[in-house]
Amino acid sequence: MRLGNLLILTALALSAQDSKFSGPSDANPPVSEGDILIVRRAREILNSPAKWNRADNRECPATQRTYSLYCALEKATKEVSKKFEHRGAAIQEARFAIDQVLAKGNHYEHRLMDYNNDPKTTFADVQKFFTLIEERIKKRLATQSNQ
Repeated sequence: MRLGNLLILTALALSAQDSKFSGPSDANPPVSEGDILIVRRAREILNSPAKWNRADNRECPATQRTYSLYCALEKATKEVSKKFEHRGAAIQEARFAIDQVLAKGNHYEHRLMDYNNDPKTTFADVQKFFTLIEERIKKRLATQSNQ
């Protein structure tokens, strides 16, 4: 009985620790105009190599001065929508762009963090990343409007 309780408590503790990162990795919520604003704001936040954090750990303290792709998107989402969702449309579209275009075949465990930290990723790639995400969101928005 004690072992069973211990296992349940351990599972609950682990679940609570990782709740920020919960949800299916292939979640594909509908996009909105707000998602375009999020991507544009993230691009502004990460607008120079000096502001780029090449060693992302998915921790985004309010006091940080350099930003990974993940943290730029998190900060932009909080500023634009006042609420961050780990599986929100803009950040999910970013993950899909990495999987399908930017790093196809790499099979990163944490797509945004691993692409950001990949030594092959350049600042030019970071800028391309934001452009690609915005284009993909605009395309999805047009498709959603036609349905």
